[in-house]
Order: sequence, then structure tokens, then C-alpha cells
Amino acid sequence: MSDPAPLGLAFVGCFTTERRRARGQGIDVYRTGNGLEGWTHLGRVEGLTNPSFLITDPRRAALYTVQGDGAVASAFAAAPDGTLGALGSAATGGTNSVHQALDPTGRFLIVANYASGSVALLPIRPDGGLEPACNVLPLPGDPGPHRTEQACAHPHHVVLSPDGRHVLVPDKGVDRVFVLAVEGERLAIVSETAMRPGAGPRHIAFHPRVPLAFLVNELESSIATCRWDAEAGTLTPLHLTPTLPPDVFSASTAAAIVVTPDGRSVYASNRGQDGIARFRVDAEAGRLDPTGWTPAGGRDPRFMTLAPDGRHLLVANEQGDRLVEFAIDPVNGDLTKTGTRPSLSPCTIAFL
Repeated sequence: MSDPAPLGLAFVGCFTTERRRARGQGIDVYRTGNGLEGWTHLGRVEGLTNPSFLITDPRRAALYTVQGDGAVASAFAAAPDGTLGALGSAATGGTNSVHQALDPTGRFLIVANYASGSVALLPIRPDGGLEPACNVLPLPGDPGPHRTEQACAHPHHVVLSPDGRHVLVPDKGVDRVFVLAVEGERLAIVSETAMRPGAGPRHIAFHPRVPLAFLVNELESSIATCRWDAEAGTLTPLHLTPTLPPDVFSASTAAAIVVTPDGRSVYASNRGQDGIARFRVDAEAGRLDPTGWTPAGGRDPRFMTLAPDGRHLLVANEQGDRLVEFAIDPVNGDLTKTGTRPSLSPCTIAFL
């Protein structure tokens, strides 16, 4: 299969239901331009329930979404003009599927089912469409102490290790990070790493050069820096740092985490405090040192990602109905707002 030519498309998934206090209408499609304010709106895919996370497969020019509070994943073929052709939906084997990743071979979509506490494998057809889950792995463990947010296992993220041999799944409900492997057409648990009770592990990101991973804990608003052993498939916590400023006492939860391509800076978003925590990476000591907090430019910054150029950070302010772009200072990691765009209940961004 030859790689399609770069399309220069951006997709923004928006929550749609009253239960999510949402105003969005589905997936908005943009042609990327010179910065966020140069994006051109090409159209929208409606009829989806809470397209909560999006990923793309450049090899097939395909887009995949899971639907928050639902039980299916959907696939689309992306045309050069930005038109999304439906390739159908398939059952994920669980409920409230919240995140997904492609396995390195491109044979499977790996899906985290938040509400039902499982991770599933969905086979991918040659045309990019999906088959129903062929394997569903329930995640074990005792629920954490939070009475409402930790009733059972709640996997929240699916991330491949840098070498593609393992799948890391932070579980907010049982305060653990599971390391999985794809064995044939099944998922198997390789190791588990416990976090502090009530931490609520949410998302994880790897350093680009050294064997470190950064885990953002939603409920206690912290980041754990962990040593990654690629051979054994294990995480070892090294250092914990808060994501909130020391003078904040109001309710807030951490959400997204991003590592810069040079590995010098890490960012985490705080919903409630509505800011972006900035950290300098001390790779030798295996720790993060806070360097400040930048206003997110809107309420509830649920999602962040790097722009394709790697020099800008894009923030989706879910309850603020706004996408905001920040330039990243290459020396100290400071953030400078460079663009903004209205978007109703944005919760995810993907590029193709």
C-alpha cells in the first residue's frame, strides 16, 4: 500500500449531548493554514453521539472516532477535499469508549471502554472499516477511594510504547497503569503499576529520547514521572509533582498532558483552575520542575495536542467553546497565545 499524499486536514470532535452539557454537533473538518486562525472550515459530520476522541491512519487516509457514553467506534475515509465517507461502525464490546489507538501493524483498533472497565481489540478491514471487537480484556483491581469517580475500573487512555511492543493504559478507577501486549488476536496484561490511592491516572506521554514517561493523575491533579523499562514492559514511579499553583484551593481536575518534541518541556491542563501547567524536564534526575501556569484561554481545557509543526500547542476548551493556539518558546518552554477560534464543546483534535 502506497502512502497517500499529505492532506493538510484537521478534525475537531465536539460533544453533542445534554448529559455532557454540550452544544457541539459532531466532527468539524478544516483545511489547515497559517496558524489556527488560518484554518478553513470545510464541513461537518453530524449524527454522531459525543465523538470524544479522534485518531487518524495516514496509511489509509482514515479517521476513527469513539462515541462517549456509547458502545461503538466509527471509521471514515478522508478525501483530499476534506469529505469524510462513512465506513461504518462496530461494537467495542463495552460502554463509554473514551480513547483508541492503532496497533503498529495496522490490523487492530485498540479501544478503552471507560464505563465497563475493559480494553478491546477491533479488527480493521483492508478498506479501513472496522469489525466488532474480537477480544475484550476486563481490567482487574479494587476501586479507589473516590465515591463517585472510582466505582470500578475506568481505563482512560491507550498509548503505544515508543518501540510499539506494549500498550499502556492508565486506569482512573483502580489507580493503576496497565501495560498490555497484543498476542495474536488477544490482549494480555504484562505488568501493573500502582499510583497513590485516589490519584486517578488519566493520560500518559513518553519522553522522545530517554526512557521516561509522564503520567497525569486527574483526581489529585499531579504528574508522576516514571522510568520505563522497554524490555520488561514495566513502569517505575520516580517523582510526583502537583499541576496546580500552590495558592489554588478551588475544585479542579487535571486532564491532558503533552511533551515537546525536544523533550525539554511538559504541559498539563487543569479543568477548574483553567490553566496550563508548564514544567521543565530534568531527565537526569527523573523529575519535573514547575516553571509557571498559563491561562488556557477558556473554561475546562479538556484536550491539548501539538500542531503538526511541533512548535505550537493547541488547546480545546470544552466548556469555553474555544480552540486556542500557543507558540512554544524553544528555550524556556513559555507559552504565548497566537490564535483562537470558536468551536462548540470541543474535546479532541486530530490531523491528517
